[in-house]
Amino acid sequence: MTATAQDEKNARPGKGRRRRHRTVAVLACGSLATAGIAGAAAGPLAVRSAQASSHREAPQISGQPEYDTTDVYAYQSPDKPDTTTLTVNWWPFAEPAGGPNFYKFATDAQYDVHVDSDGDGQGDLIYRWTFKDHYRSGDTFLYNTGQVTSLDDKDLNYYQTYDIDLLRLKDQKVVSSSKIADDLTAAPSNVGKASMPDYQKLRDQAVRPVAGGGQTFAGQADDPFFLDLRAFDLLYGGDLSEVGRDTLKGYNVQSVALQVPTSELRQSAAQPVIGVWSTTQRRNASGGWSQVSRLGSPLVNELVVPVKDKDRFNASAPWNDAQFLKYVTDPELARLIEKIYGIKAPALPRKDLIQAFLTGIPKLNQPPNVRPAEALRLNTSIRPTAQPKRLGVLDGDNAGYPNGRRLTDDVVDISLQVVEGELVGQKNDLGDAVDTNDLAFGKTFPYLALPTSGSEGPLAKKSGADRTGSGGQGTTNQSAGLRTGLRSQDSGTGDSDDAVLIASASAGAAGLVLIGTGLLWLRANRRARAGR
Repeated sequence: MTATAQDEKNARPGKGRRRRHRTVAVLACGSLATAGIAGAAAGPLAVRSAQASSHREAPQISGQPEYDTTDVYAYQSPDKPDTTTLTVNWWPFAEPAGGPNFYKFATDAQYDVHVDSDGDGQGDLIYRWTFKDHYRSGDTFLYNTGQVTSLDDKDLNYYQTYDIDLLRLKDQKVVSSSKIADDLTAAPSNVGKASMPDYQKLRDQAVRPVAGGGQTFAGQADDPFFLDLRAFDLLYGGDLSEVGRDTLKGYNVQSVALQVPTSELRQSAAQPVIGVWSTTQRRNASGGWSQVSRLGSPLVNELVVPVKDKDRFNASAPWNDAQFLKYVTDPELARLIEKIYGIKAPALPRKDLIQAFLTGIPKLNQPPNVRPAEALRLNTSIRPTAQPKRLGVLDGDNAGYPNGRRLTDDVVDISLQVVEGELVGQKNDLGDAVDTNDLAFGKTFPYLALPTSGSEGPLAKKSGADRTGSGGQGTTNQSAGLRTGLRSQDSGTGDSDDAVLIASASAGAAGLVLIGTGLLWLRANRRARAGR
């Protein structure tokens, strides 16, 4: 199948929340099967066909990290509000010291970002990245043969170049194609301080202009997704002793970022809402292309879609998302929490989740005549704020998730609170106690934090090299891991002395079942009664 034919196939046949004090001491919301409880919380998002933060979310793609999309971000650029930044990451859990070959983009892949400007669930624009490998010498096993001080340094033995093509579609057919970036060099893996003593310089050199206005970056970056994945050790160590840690701290991803004039993406100033999702196509044995990954909103496929549908979810397209609707209108996570912990699930069917995750929210980011489909929906007329709130729309910050997704948005807590009924009056403060990334994000494009070097990764010796960041304070504090909680529904915003301890684990790809920690719950209540 040709690239154009694949595009046509993927184009569908036919056409204020107040910041709440977390006074109820609590939660260790645990189940995040490979992507975090948010994913579970994002249960409602499930209907979005393969668009969850896919940190190894489906059986087939879990063994193909170069093609495995981890997260998609779309937001108004904070320092250039007339532009929109689109960011997509691949290759989950990249350990920085993983030599001698380190990390790369696949050369037999098409990495696509789709933009729907009219809400019909099909792309009107496709930005496509393709990569090439280059070796300066095949007579060495080294990634670099000496200290690398620039992207064109002869000591960088292996490097990649890339093109970006802009495809315009009409009635599901490609009507034009133009190259907006040609033969640009991607930033390499951050091998270590001996090999790359000034990695910031390499990052800066990898930011390049694109035709038509805007700029691009491709290369390695710190994984910007923050959450606690320790649910897999029998729910945070079996006694909640392993909670509140950013499990992705120290790991990198392969990232592309594109900043373009917002006017190029939206239909018009009168219709400013766009839908964004990513797909990865891999060349197959017949010479055509097979879609192996798809992702829009975070945390869906890992914890919401059952094993039997996960690979189909990754190969599907937004306009066919009705086939997954049952996972949104009756999310398994809410039922499991009610069964295990007695927290009443909101009434069915969950129309609130359809709006939040499939159609957009009326008067915020729902386009007219919208077709329910899983995508990040961004209202490009809402200007960025200088003080973004991590809970986004739930905390009155309409420039944040689920209106697009910024790097700083705490999608785990947001999704969990929504699936537990935040939008239908069941107020709660659920979360995983990881509120920020371990490294601070940048103030200018591409905004991503620099990748951890091989000298400082999780497997490197920690002789004074343990990373900290201004945005990461408290993310490794165990006591903080127990503070997130569910506010009593009749307590308003006042303080409460009741302690509720929850350990919730959502079913994952392998069928992980939510397990309760009743003894800990009783112990917490006894302490509360005793005034401890």
